[in-house]
Amino acid sequence: MVKRIILSTMSALSLVGCATAVPPVEVTRFHVGDPARSGTISVEELPGNPDVGLEFRTYAAAVEQELQRAGFTSAATGSESDYVALVAFRRSFRPTGYDQSGRPVSVGVGGAVGSGGYSGLGLGIGINLSGKPKDQVATELQVQIRRRSDSTTIWEGRAVTVAREGTPAAQPGIAAQKLAAALVGGYPGESGRTITVR
Repeated sequence: MVKRIILSTMSALSLVGCATAVPPVEVTRFHVGDPARSGTISVEELPGNPDVGLEFRTYAAAVEQELQRAGFTSAATGSESDYVALVAFRRSFRPTGYDQSGRPVSVGVGGAVGSGGYSGLGLGIGINLSGKPKDQVATELQVQIRRRSDSTTIWEGRAVTVAREGTPAAQPGIAAQKLAAALVGGYPGESGRTITVR
């Protein structure tokens, strides 16, 4: 019986260890009135997107998937959609490191004289063996939904998350899914309010 409890506890803990801890996402959305909740939509790159390239497809696919969950349908190839979702993303690195001295070693010296005439001197050395802390990766996703007929923006939003470099949460695929789900989830959301999605 005890063996079963231990085995089930260990398997549960191993599953917890496999789950990727994704940091919270800060989301801000804007819209006027009650924006469209259905219609055909195509996802395109926002002009001037600072991070262009293959990575854009990861973010575009995540946004398209979330828009379909919100009620939109993807436009057929070669046909003109009712709406256009313009997508941009940016990844930036925030350095972390040692204190202002830049030294990972600290030295302390102390001395004392006792009442019996005894004296003592102590020397302490602290060495940081953990290495330089990893940089933080800030990822921002921006989406605008425009009516194709007159280019009027009916909804727009921005989502930002920060993760430690080298962790799964900093990988583009995981970050794109998390940001898109936080931003488009609950569409259209409350206008002009910044929320934190965990």
